[in-house]
Amino acid sequence: MNTIKRMMMLTAASAAAALLLQGDFSDRAFAQGQGAANEPYSKTCRVTRPRDNSIQNEEPTKVFDNLYLVGPCYVSVWLLTTPQGHILFDTTQEPFVDHVIDNIKKVGINLRDIKYIVLSHGHLDHVGGAAKIQELSGARVMAMAQDWDMMAAIDGKPGNRENGGTNRMPKKDMVIKEGDHLDLGDQHLTFHWTPGHTPGVTTTEGIKVYDNGTPHTALLMGGGGYRGGLKEAEQSLETAKRVAAIKGVEVNLQIHSWAEPNGYPGGGVLERARLLKNRKPGEPNLFIDPKTWNERAQAAVTGAERAIEREKAKAAGGKG
Repeated sequence: MNTIKRMMMLTAASAAAALLLQGDFSDRAFAQGQGAANEPYSKTCRVTRPRDNSIQNEEPTKVFDNLYLVGPCYVSVWLLTTPQGHILFDTTQEPFVDHVIDNIKKVGINLRDIKYIVLSHGHLDHVGGAAKIQELSGARVMAMAQDWDMMAAIDGKPGNRENGGTNRMPKKDMVIKEGDHLDLGDQHLTFHWTPGHTPGVTTTEGIKVYDNGTPHTALLMGGGGYRGGLKEAEQSLETAKRVAAIKGVEVNLQIHSWAEPNGYPGGGVLERARLLKNRKPGEPNLFIDPKTWNERAQAAVTGAERAIEREKAKAAGGKG
């Protein structure tokens, strides 16, 4: 059995046991009374106890030569570095944004060297810290027009977490359109409008990451699914088909630590990050996983087709 298969079996079959060997994730989860015995910590953060602020802060992880996961554990904030400046994907929200800022500094990045902040979509948990980081870094902030409107609608409203204060949205800046490009250093990114989760979801194609100098292609999908209604379900199917058609994706940069039904799979983003920290020379980088990405992309298409059937059935029942 080759190294890749051994590592994937470890991740898929015994993520909880691996965590116990790694230390702090399992110890902390059990000490704080997580929702289910041996539950992956990513699931605890995202599904079982998503409203528990006390478990959210995470230390940063260097996932690739030029990519860092800078927390917290509910929302994945990704920092992509280049010799000409850096790109931040999402910002989380209050009260976690200060921890994200600290993590950026911990990995040796000067905030003033962040040139762009790409917002995957307009939900508060992804955009609520953007104003603070925009001001500290001077970075340009990018989002689709529809989700700039979402941000404007929640600006000044009460935050949705304890000690979250009042929402403070970033100053409106760059408006992304379908097919727009961003070139910075060695990065040549393409943005796609993939609505459904919100009206202005942004999916970023062509992210180049390096594993010990070897390039790989990553994608950050800004959010899948839909919020109810036949029109929205049909829109989500169109989005799912478009995303599934993107070729060459080797790395899926999830915007949350956990995705149903089985995390990444085999735990979640945090579990893979922990295993990566203890990776030995010659072992694979578990974030390089095109098979899982392709399976998930096709499953999203099937799920959207079923959603349309459910919405049509609801409509037919209502007419009766």
